[in-house]
Amino acid sequence: KEKGIDICVIDMPLLDTRNGKDLMGTFIADLVLQILSFVAQNERENIRKRQAQGIAVAKAKGIKFGRPEIALPENFGELVHEWKKKRLPLSEVLEVCKMSEATFYRKLREYRLLKQK
Repeated sequence: KEKGIDICVIDMPLLDTRNGKDLMGTFIADLVLQILSFVAQNERENIRKRQAQGIAVAKAKGIKFGRPEIALPENFGELVHEWKKKRLPLSEVLEVCKMSEATFYRKLREYRLLKQK
């Protein structure tokens, strides 16, 4: 309204604000747009609620979301020890563990925390 833009919905001539520039035409177009906006907002909220319900049901069934957890090799401690002593390059450790560098450092942090306990 403020920018003076007209709306034309091809399959809804009632929403064509180019033609009815009189008070009644503008009022009807505004009213219909407000109703459609309300319906769209209501539908978005319903979709979010249904999605949340579906997620809750899936979690109750034990379904896990996200990427599968990368399992550490059994000799992860030995690999870390060899890497820290500079006997193994990081690239080789990453290849054996089949993980990226960022994942390796995250798993290393977790491993050290578990080891402390």
